[in-house]
Amino acid sequence: MPVRDACPEDLEVICELLGDHAAYEGGAGLITVDPEGLAVSLFGAEPAASVLVAEAPGEPDVVAGIAMWSFSPAGRGGIWLENLFVRPAYRRNGLGRALLTTLRGRTTGRVEWDVALGNPQADAFYRSLGALPVDGWRRFRWEPRHP
Repeated sequence: MPVRDACPEDLEVICELLGDHAAYEGGAGLITVDPEGLAVSLFGAEPAASVLVAEAPGEPDVVAGIAMWSFSPAGRGGIWLENLFVRPAYRRNGLGRALLTTLRGRTTGRVEWDVALGNPQADAFYRSLGALPVDGWRRFRWEPRHP
């Protein structure tokens, strides 16, 4: 099951999968992906994030899933997983596990991510990998201002 680093030619499908992920979590229309800005963030002179791509089993030209991540800024070598999404048609093929295993292999530090409340499938999947929720923390966010 090939997992590889994304390349600039993957930008369109990365944008598509980020939109699909937002829709899956009920945020369709709330999140707008800016392809030009994302290209700079992922493939510019000083990338702020990276993406792993999982190719579909038996279909090496089909991107079935992605993991968007960055190194934690705390200087401890940890990783923050921003997005993990596998197309529904390709789930239960080990792609999510392969993406996370590859990501885990890139650090000896911790790997952290958020899971939307009310997503029992994701919760069960992450627990099956040995990951546990972090008690005692709540995430806060400032939403973008609209004039």
